[in-house]
Amino acid sequence: MSNNLYAKLPSTERLIQVMQQHFYDTPNLLLKTKINEYLENLRQQIKKGNISKIDLEEKTLIKNLLSFLNFELKPHFREVINGTGVVVHTNLGRSLLSKKALDAVCQACSHYSNLEFNLNTGKRGSRYSHVEEILCLLTGAESALVVNNNAAAVLIMLDTLAKEKEVIVSRGELVEIGGSFRIPDVMQKSGAILKEVGTTNRTHLKDYEQAINENTACIMKVHTSNYRIIGFHKSVSLEELVKLGAKYHLPIIEDMGSGNFISFSKYGFSQLNEPTVQESIKVGLDLVSFSGDKLLGGPQAGIIVGKKDIVDKIKQNPLNRALRIDKMTLSALEATLRLYLDEATALKEIPTLNLIFTPLTTLKNRARRLKNLLSKIHELEVKTVKSTSRVGGGSLPEKDISTYVVQIKMKNLSAEKLRQKLLKTTPPLIGRIEDDIFCLDVRTILSKEINLIYQIFSQQIGSGNA
Repeated sequence: MSNNLYAKLPSTERLIQVMQQHFYDTPNLLLKTKINEYLENLRQQIKKGNISKIDLEEKTLIKNLLSFLNFELKPHFREVINGTGVVVHTNLGRSLLSKKALDAVCQACSHYSNLEFNLNTGKRGSRYSHVEEILCLLTGAESALVVNNNAAAVLIMLDTLAKEKEVIVSRGELVEIGGSFRIPDVMQKSGAILKEVGTTNRTHLKDYEQAINENTACIMKVHTSNYRIIGFHKSVSLEELVKLGAKYHLPIIEDMGSGNFISFSKYGFSQLNEPTVQESIKVGLDLVSFSGDKLLGGPQAGIIVGKKDIVDKIKQNPLNRALRIDKMTLSALEATLRLYLDEATALKEIPTLNLIFTPLTTLKNRARRLKNLLSKIHELEVKTVKSTSRVGGGSLPEKDISTYVVQIKMKNLSAEKLRQKLLKTTPPLIGRIEDDIFCLDVRTILSKEINLIYQIFSQQIGSGNA
């Protein structure tokens, strides 16, 4: 029986001829590759006995192949709608850039620029000059440097200060930052020697002091931005560490992780008590590193601010060339930082901040609008309920923000099956499942995407598409 099914498969050439009428601007090599993938999948299904004669009728096969190619021939890197409620979603690209940052990137990429050209002297300049002054102005630091991400920032700080020397870190701060990258591994790669002190839940000042010896290079504080130790615990404050560093002439450095310029408690979010970069600099830390694309709301970057003499040494490290950022990142970062010169403007124009601080009444109205549209589709059962969002990006663990979600049930389709179908739409719609119900959190759904979501359900998921 299976041999008869194999014989019903059309040739690659025949399918290419048919598909060229639909994908006339697709290179032949790509079209042929994808058609062969599809045919190989059919052969595997025949081998497993998962396919019938009806599935291989030309009309059905062509229809299914069209659907397959419509998805497969799209660019791999594509827009999605984030209905998860996670604002800084690492897997979905972290922070959205502001309009000004996007304009700056387009300007930098479509014209020649003064990337490393000093317009005052007419000679070679430094690419870091475009952001160093404004970073110092915003944070109160003496100097600044930007590399391509925060792990790189930690790597180059330790490589500069502590190669083959000891770095003292509390055992409770030896974090894993995602993707199985761990602080001890980054330290080892830099050539630094990890000196753990204290216990997982309690570290005292005396633990740090007793660990200091002639081979100690610095003391490192790691902000545990992606988890919290609660209950019976103790940690040493930055102020105490700065005094200890001064006593033994040791630099105190901090990996802040996500980084933050704004005090959330000022805006009624007292539960989001994330420390600011400015506070760490004011206390007297020698170096602070943080990410550009998390709470800051800019492009991916590892930002280092601190004492000028130490930052100057880092700038001279050969690793700096390997880790340097490009003109697109620099232009987007400068535009983002300029928005912070006026805090009200930053809150309004930086999408990450805007999404975090969206009033609950606005979210309720947005959810109601989406629910009313989706209720027009008879296959769907839709309602709005209050729920919680997360900031994400390894920031503010266990800190929920009130939100509204739209719960969607579809006749004869489980929540998981619906989730999978929505991954294949144009654009893909990403939600979450709560209590076995598919949900869309409107905190991370842009107003302009509401009608698009309705179109996805009505045209791609509704009658005739299920």
